[in-house]
Amino acid sequence: VEFTESACDTYTWDLNGETYTVSGDYTYVVGCVTNILHLTITPSSTMEHTESACDSYTWALNGMTYTTSGDYTYVDGCVTHILHLTITPSSTMEHTESACDSYTWALNGMTYTTSGDYTYVDGCVTHILHLTITPSSIVEETAAACDSYTWAVSGMTYNASGDYTYVVGCVTNILHL
Repeated sequence: VEFTESACDTYTWDLNGETYTVSGDYTYVVGCVTNILHLTITPSSTMEHTESACDSYTWALNGMTYTTSGDYTYVDGCVTHILHLTITPSSTMEHTESACDSYTWALNGMTYTTSGDYTYVDGCVTHILHLTITPSSIVEETAAACDSYTWAVSGMTYNASGDYTYVVGCVTNILHL
């Protein structure tokens, strides 16, 4: 009678109670019956995998989806796979900015020239930029006065002729006095 078996590290043959640690063909005779064992021994091994994910992770080896950090084990034949998993919950951060003409978002280095909502994902954090772009403008005013002049735009009083500038938001006011 022939038997074909495979095992990890060791195999104990029920017929004779012997334990084998090496692949090979083994014979056990009982009366007039010769029993032949064709044995394949495979050494056990361990493979470690380290993964990070947002919210959940599906391990391709076993098809399981995990939602918490931890160490998970899956045995495939004589190989024990250990998954070291870090799960980080997703989050959202909102940023509100205003600028004249253009705005460069430091998080992603992008320059925007129109108002709108922009998204940037960094790891498990979604950043949302609520951006208002206002075009720059120039308003010029010419005035004449004796001795002094109080400019209504800035509230400043000037005692000498010249060009004066006052910026409010995206508007540059120029006084020619």
